[in-house]
Amino acid sequence: MSITPAEIEQATYDGTGLPPGQSALTAKVQILLDRSGISPGVVDGWRGGMSESAIKAFQRRAGLPMTGRMDHAVWELLQGYAGPPLTMEYTIVEKDATGLVDRIPPDYAEKAAMTSQGYTSVLERLAERFHMDEKFLAKLNPGASFQPGETIHVTVPAKPIRATVTRIIVDKETRRVAAYDARGNMVADYPATVGSSDTPSPHGNHVVDAVALNPTYTYNPHRNFKQGQNDRVLIIPPGPNGPVGNVWIDLSEPTYGIHGTATPSQLFLSQSHGCVRLTNWDAWELAHMVKAKVTTVEFLPPGVRISDVTGVSPVAAATQTAATTAIASTRPPARGNRLPPAAFAGEAAPAAVAAATSAATALGAPTAAATAAGSEPLVVTPATPATSEPLVPEVPPAAPATEEPEYPSDVTLPSSLPGEAPGSVTLYPQAGQP
Repeated sequence: MSITPAEIEQATYDGTGLPPGQSALTAKVQILLDRSGISPGVVDGWRGGMSESAIKAFQRRAGLPMTGRMDHAVWELLQGYAGPPLTMEYTIVEKDATGLVDRIPPDYAEKAAMTSQGYTSVLERLAERFHMDEKFLAKLNPGASFQPGETIHVTVPAKPIRATVTRIIVDKETRRVAAYDARGNMVADYPATVGSSDTPSPHGNHVVDAVALNPTYTYNPHRNFKQGQNDRVLIIPPGPNGPVGNVWIDLSEPTYGIHGTATPSQLFLSQSHGCVRLTNWDAWELAHMVKAKVTTVEFLPPGVRISDVTGVSPVAAATQTAATTAIASTRPPARGNRLPPAAFAGEAAPAAVAAATSAATALGAPTAAATAAGSEPLVVTPATPATSEPLVPEVPPAAPATEEPEYPSDVTLPSSLPGEAPGSVTLYPQAGQP
């Protein structure tokens, strides 16, 4: 089934949930979630695990029941971010075709012989730039050759958030990473690969030690795991297809960090060796918001969810507004050129939010004035009961644990963001580490 840009722009919600499989409506919801600061991972139009987790995160921030299913309340709230176009035309330039590599070999000795762990095609580079799945980008442009001079259709990615993150919460079971500012407002939420049963992520609280952008990777089989038949130290050059993507956020817990990945579509299918793996663009965004020696990273124990340790946003609690304004008040206005919906009583709300509030009221939701006397978050339920059809299979397909190298804490890491310059970190375990 084909999907066109016009179908994405015109997609509407009919109250029955997201369609099974791949659809223009799900693609639209994914784009709007990305704009709201709730990353869906890749935009691919598929109703699945990452879309479900993103909707849950969106509902958590709004104080709504966390069902993971599209309903009228979620749809109306998303309309606050639906102003600018969702798709656009892009003309491929010569620079998009430079620096490509033929392939990324699995063997580390072959990787080390390369000059870069760069993109393997224009399609891969543009898919990552526009936060899209490669197959979905190709589907949006049937017959395209993806060569310089060609004009293609792409989805419009959200502009990077620019805020200061002082607290990161990692939920291992739901595989979400939430970032908060000093006032306790959630500024971003990302899908992630978090450890595995054999090599779980750490527990407790830790601190961001440093950040390395475009890091090289030093493989040392004498001090860490052995990959294939490689028995000597190897330096693997940087690149988005490198062992840890294009970002490494180093943690105070030795050998652990938050980093990018070469396979963003596989976040919920892959396993890591204990670290937290994000899409390259999400990791890049987060890297520019953390502060070394300041930002804390909390790994929640089993059975504890992000909502259990955060509660209601201070902004939402202070204003006691309806859900349509509470969700916007926690969103930093730095992403994109359009201000989010008004957050406080007395401000003039944009037309989209006024419509959302009217829709919520029509569903039986109390107004902001009616909720001012209470302390409980507003709960808006859909007019049409949700289907009982599972969003994703009860048992996900088995995925073999891939060999994922992990950087340790290292005093040679840069103490601040090094701009676009490559960073360099060496893979040496700390004393006492296996």
